[in-house]
Amino acid sequence: MASEFSPGSDPQIIWQSQKPEGVKMSIEDIRRKAGKFRKRILWRNAREYLGAVAVIVFFALQAWHTTDRLMQAADALISIGTLYVVWHLHSKGSPRTVPAELGLASGVDFFKHELVHQRDLLRGVAKWYLGPLMPGWILLMMSIARRNPGHLPRFALSFTLFNVVAAAFFFFVWWLNQRAAQRLQRQIDQLDMLGGTR
Repeated sequence: MASEFSPGSDPQIIWQSQKPEGVKMSIEDIRRKAGKFRKRILWRNAREYLGAVAVIVFFALQAWHTTDRLMQAADALISIGTLYVVWHLHSKGSPRTVPAELGLASGVDFFKHELVHQRDLLRGVAKWYLGPLMPGWILLMMSIARRNPGHLPRFALSFTLFNVVAAAFFFFVWWLNQRAAQRLQRQIDQLDMLGGTR
């Protein structure tokens, strides 16, 4: 049955067919948001670097004070994995300085590039952040098990519980980073809408 309203006269169709206005921002807004985002990333990286120093010092001291070769190897692997994480974060996750001269188009492009860069970093956290720590972690667990052969039944239970907790923590870190990546994606989508109105 044909509609009694022509498509040109139906108010709902007219309203639905209108193009969204998008997000309106000035160059000052873009510069302010990009600068705030840069500071946030710098603080995040500084916290990670500080945490990495604490991890490396702890496992270096542990390696120094033990004669167990397997434990020393585990300590070394964890330290090397931590160094890789720091290198990756510094080389792939350091923000660029906001250029002094920005037009609206170049400002949006700059800010979007920074958001995409950090989004991709967070999405790959299992590969570059959690993965490099796993070999040392596994070797550490093997070392602890080998040093307690007479208590294997009791150790097996505590070992299992400990690793379940560790796996839950690793999953939680991964999940938090995926949520943060989704938030960045929403900001990228807003900038895309802004780009359509320039």
